[in-house]
Order: sequence, then C-alpha cells, then structure tokens
Amino acid sequence: MSALYMIAGTLIALGVLVTFHEFGHFWVARRCGVKVLRFSVGFGMPLLRWHDKKGTEFVIAAIPLGGYVKMLDEREGEVPLDQLDQSFNRKSVRQRIAIVAAGPIANFLLALVFFWVLAMLGSDQVRPVIGGVEPGSIAAKAGLTAGQEIVAIDGEPTSGWAAVNLQLVRRLGESGALQLVVRDPGSTSDTPARAGAG
Repeated sequence: MSALYMIAGTLIALGVLVTFHEFGHFWVARRCGVKVLRFSVGFGMPLLRWHDKKGTEFVIAAIPLGGYVKMLDEREGEVPLDQLDQSFNRKSVRQRIAIVAAGPIANFLLALVFFWVLAMLGSDQVRPVIGGVEPGSIAAKAGLTAGQEIVAIDGEPTSGWAAVNLQLVRRLGESGALQLVVRDPGSTSDTPARAGAG
C-alpha cells in the first residue's frame, strides 16, 4: 500500500511541477503576443479538453510524465497571413528568450514558495534522546546514559537530531573535548558532560 502512495505522490508532484513549468511558457508567450495553440499537461490520450476565448486548447492527458505548450510558428506549419504577427518565430530574440526561459523560472519561483511555506509552518523534529550506550564507548566514558536528552553541544542549543548532527559535523577533524549539556529523563535541570577528549 505504501508503494501506491509513493507512486501517487510522485505523479501528483510531477504534475504540479510540469503544470507550473508549462504555465511559465504559456503566460510569457501570451504577454509577448504569441498565439498559443495548445497547453497540455501529460501525454497520450486526452482525459479532459476545453478551449478558452482566445482559441487555446487546454488538455489534461492520461500519462502525467511531461507536458508542452504548442505555439503558432511558421517552422511548424502554414500560418494564416492575418496571424503572422502572432507567430513565435516572428518575435524578437529577447522575447523568444523570455518565453523559453519562463518555464524554468516558474519552477524556481515555485520552489521558493514551497520553501517559504515550509519555513512559516516550521517542522517537527525528533528530540535528541540518547538510545543505548555501548560499554567502553566514548559516550559511556563521558557518563552519558540511555534516555538522556542532548540539550546543547559546545554551547549551541540542539532542538533536534539535525542540530546535533550539524554540531558534530562542524567538529570533524578536530581534537579536544566535546562540551555536551544533557537532561536526565523526567528532570528539568541540565547536566554538563565532556566527550571525545583527545
């Protein structure tokens, strides 16, 4: 069942990314006066299809592994004389670059929005509680015991295991004692400890 959730989640995420990417091309093409013939999310058999007032066909297809925006272009086929000014290939180099670059830029902006939302929501972290301590290990020599929570390392507070790992990585290649502050289970007071003297 978890495999199905993973596949469904991947397809939804891919669909969102593709939609924003193609929308970037579509939006800038419209602003530059290019006629958009089709905006498709997915490939294969169309599941949904409709047209807007400007004649663009919107398609949601069965295989959500990509998408495309088809624009009026003389290199793709014959263009009526009254629509030549709406053809992609007739636009300035600057406009064509903007249209092509708009897809990746849309994905970049979407990533910024996602990171901002995650930052606003915050994240739950696993409390840095010590599990089993091997006899004779550095942790045992420092007096650490199972169930203690690591409160700080070298004076830096540790709100979760990510912060603990970050502090340990910062000390890679260094010698000397690691200054730990731990809290015993059920206690509100902190206890200093030293580990890894070298």
